[in-house]
Amino acid sequence: MHVGGPCKPVVKAGDKVKRGQLIAEPSGLGANIHASFTGEISAVTDGEIVIKPDDVQNFDEYVKIPDTKTNLEAIAAAGVVGAGGAGFPTAVKLKTEIPNGAFIANAAECEPLLAHNIHQIEEHAAELVRGVKYAMEITKAPKGYIAIKPKHKKAVIELIKAVRNEDNIDVFRLPDMYPAGDERVIVREVMGIELEPGQLPGTVGACIDNVETLKNIVRAIEDRKPVIDKDITVSGRVAHKESVFVDVPVGTPMGDLIERAGGFINPHGEIVIGGPQTGRPGTEESPVTKTSGGCLVAMPFPQEKRKAGILICECGGSEERLTQIAEAMGAEVVSKERCKRMVEVDGRYRCGLPGVCPGQAEKVMALKRGGAEVLVVGTCSE
Repeated sequence: MHVGGPCKPVVKAGDKVKRGQLIAEPSGLGANIHASFTGEISAVTDGEIVIKPDDVQNFDEYVKIPDTKTNLEAIAAAGVVGAGGAGFPTAVKLKTEIPNGAFIANAAECEPLLAHNIHQIEEHAAELVRGVKYAMEITKAPKGYIAIKPKHKKAVIELIKAVRNEDNIDVFRLPDMYPAGDERVIVREVMGIELEPGQLPGTVGACIDNVETLKNIVRAIEDRKPVIDKDITVSGRVAHKESVFVDVPVGTPMGDLIERAGGFINPHGEIVIGGPQTGRPGTEESPVTKTSGGCLVAMPFPQEKRKAGILICECGGSEERLTQIAEAMGAEVVSKERCKRMVEVDGRYRCGLPGVCPGQAEKVMALKRGGAEVLVVGTCSE
């Protein structure tokens, strides 16, 4: 549900709960978790709280968060986290004041196939602008930007209309590339500052939240609504391509959304939770969480009997995922190399210049010397 440690349950098996009721709270870095269904707690384990929903649900009703003295406290009470996948607690991020910096709304919708953020802008651009203004007020940022790719013409037009009377908020056009939604890419494009690998945006006076996170900020402040719903894109081998479902209760099985998207197109392969670049394999039973973005149904993996080498990258093609894909194709992974752009920072490898992919001839030759006959790569444009 979020970055940090597990939350401490405040309910037990057998308890009756209402939609919106607080059921777990952080003991360290983390965010409140609320019931997304009205029903009975059937199990509490180290990893999950299971609710048996009542047969009849009214999803328009929910227990509101308590009154708070500040908007920042409302965001914390509502359990708002980064909805783009990272899951960092938003109230913690917004605590840092940037009186000489900028707040940036990430509207890149970076991963291919995902469409729910752009849908939100097309339908509710004014709500996004209100979210930016709340975030600017909290962080004391004098300037705001909404960073979006110009190919989303309808969304761009709606944003331009929505900021018409906002002198300190601009619509910024990002390049149409992957990973334009990476925070370091956004800071580089919007502010002209090249962050070092591992350097956080806050160190240069930037604060970034994505579209759905800002939607949740607005609803926490204006409607006192906790984060109990999620917007999801269902795409791939389903009957209705790129189905966008808004306000899906957290905990909903992905299989339910696939059915709502018209069901599988057969033959089909794995279910990917998230985007195609950084997603992870799931099942029809996988639950919607606060950080779920997509439910993508892949085509069956082509089969490959030759020996494979993998080229590991921070922007999507991790060692674990590429190995998993190669093995699902039937290939034996015999050699591994990291993209030449990757550098080690505090024990973790990061991209030195995200979005600017280098040639990889040296790495490819090393993979070949390791016995690779075919390559499995992630996002490298070369």
